[in-house]
Amino acid sequence: MGSRASRSAPVDGFRLAFDRVGTPGAPSVLLLHGWPGNRHDYRTLVPLLRESGRELDVVVPDLRGFGGSDKHDVAVSHFYSASAQAASIVGLINELGLAPAVIGGYDVGSRVAQSLARMHPDLVHALVLSPPLPGAGERVLTAPAQAEFWYQAFHQLPLAARLVDGDDDAVREYLRHFWGHWSGPDFTMSEDDLDALVADYALPGAFTASIAWYRAGAGTVAQSLTELPPDQAIRIHAPTDVLWPGHDPLFPAAWSDRLEHYFTDVTLHTAPAAGHFTPLECPEQFARLLLSRRQE
Repeated sequence: MGSRASRSAPVDGFRLAFDRVGTPGAPSVLLLHGWPGNRHDYRTLVPLLRESGRELDVVVPDLRGFGGSDKHDVAVSHFYSASAQAASIVGLINELGLAPAVIGGYDVGSRVAQSLARMHPDLVHALVLSPPLPGAGERVLTAPAQAEFWYQAFHQLPLAARLVDGDDDAVREYLRHFWGHWSGPDFTMSEDDLDALVADYALPGAFTASIAWYRAGAGTVAQSLTELPPDQAIRIHAPTDVLWPGHDPLFPAAWSDRLEHYFTDVTLHTAPAAGHFTPLECPEQFARLLLSRRQE
């Protein structure tokens, strides 16, 4: 993917930056990134799709508040929630004529993809997702889980922005912590890749915009505690592959036990050596799942 992104038409006043590779009008794959990342989280995976020999239309956007997308200082609960993020993706799908798309996502991108599949099932051909997934429930309140999810409460404080935003050194150490702690034992982000991410997140206002997702109450703890019980849940009907890593400290493999309560057609796959960042840690496996859904 090149570094110069295209820009979408505005939705709620937000334009998204996105990369598009392949053949417009071919079967589409849309890839949604996580925090603390951006569309370049798929820099290893997208070439695998291109080299597969399949004719595809692959689109990788920055979500609202990330990367080259707009970062407006507006009411976070209305403009940065999962449904608001999904609205921008709906706009992009319609603008580029991608429907029905295979949508891949992890972290924030997984939540947004799930919101999209519930609200606009006609736009989704299939999903390929890594955690978070529904079903964690009350387990997010255990002591081990809370020891990992501390950052979500921290992001709610104005202090977070005052300590980190616009400070290159603070941003570097903050991002380095998460990329080191959340990844598996066989993955280390290169200094060049960290430099590129810091250059993005250290721009004035960029870090604050990136955590608007959490301030909107869209993080894992908030979502898990407000999930409807299985008999009342709005189930996702799109065929779904879940790629669950074995070394993600946020989402233990045991939390994959309730997927069938929230999806009508779900297949669980494991990535034993991977940590949280599946598009970079096990890109071949992620790409195979995307390609298998585009053969249908």
